[in-house]
Amino acid sequence: MSGSSRFHGSLRSETPEPSSLQGRRNAGAGVQLLDAEGGVSEQLEACLKHIFSKYCTPPVQKDGRSSALLMPPPDAYLSDEGLDEWARDTNGAPFSEETKEELVDFLDCTDDGCLTLKGFVQIYQLQTENDEEETWRDLSSHGFDRSLQLVYTRREDTDETMSDVPEEETVE
Repeated sequence: MSGSSRFHGSLRSETPEPSSLQGRRNAGAGVQLLDAEGGVSEQLEACLKHIFSKYCTPPVQKDGRSSALLMPPPDAYLSDEGLDEWARDTNGAPFSEETKEELVDFLDCTDDGCLTLKGFVQIYQLQTENDEEETWRDLSSHGFDRSLQLVYTRREDTDETMSDVPEEETVE
């Protein structure tokens, strides 16, 4: 999700051409970002839930199983601080106020204007339809490889029990 101008103009993307393979380029390898109907694939949704869980309110309680993907609690959302932290970790900078307003206007949010998991998934569905490589870059910045496996590349993604695992090792 790079650049604050990503949402400027319209969040409503044009429908991809029927021959478009955006989000489905790796279908032969068994890894798809979008399903046949253009929705977020189950594999991508699991990754997005993990990423969302790192920034959501209420915070996710880690259970000590470092290889397990995180799951957000019911009714979790990204507060303004969580949204900024996610944007910073993904793009190196928080979103502009204008971009945040567009998120609230076009995506699923709480009554208080906080992005829900559904809204977070909507971001990635729209982004993947329009620029699959951008989604791959975002996934990589959060520790996922091209097979959508979580690999430890950032120290803050590991916990004390994983301190002896070399960086870049795939966790299965």
